[in-house]
Amino acid sequence: MSPLRCYENSLKRHRNPNNEERNMLIIHPILQSVTTLLALYVLLLGAGRFRRLHLRQRSLFKWQRHVWLGTVTLLLWFFGLVFGLVMVKVYWHGFFITGNHGKRLVIFLPLLLFGLISGWYMHTHKKKRIILPLIHGSANLLLIILALLQAKTGWQVYKDFVLGQ
Repeated sequence: MSPLRCYENSLKRHRNPNNEERNMLIIHPILQSVTTLLALYVLLLGAGRFRRLHLRQRSLFKWQRHVWLGTVTLLLWFFGLVFGLVMVKVYWHGFFITGNHGKRLVIFLPLLLFGLISGWYMHTHKKKRIILPLIHGSANLLLIILALLQAKTGWQVYKDFVLGQ
């Protein structure tokens, strides 16, 4: 069965949530949207280090702020991901029924974990590095791109599953 047909069938099987449930289901998109905006700020902070290391430009890198907000961002994304999975299981009794929106977590989660672990490693083992910060930043940039794609597909999921449009 094609993914589109599976998505359409899941829409037919699941009822639209009532107002209380709808209020609960809005938490995930709000949390993920705010976290994505925070991630853009953290990216801007990290751009200072990229400019200094790779472009040989003088720039200010607010290390502590980048580390702290980056950790908060990645953890919020993780908790939002788990919360989304739980909401899908509780309200629609399945996983991955939201099509590509749910399936993309297979890419998102390993990148998120790599961002957390590599960031923690660089913070706890401070020394001059060139390659690891570049890989860390690239993985987290890819996370931001995926999060923006998730916003697009998430809006469609919200319209189909929650609003019933």
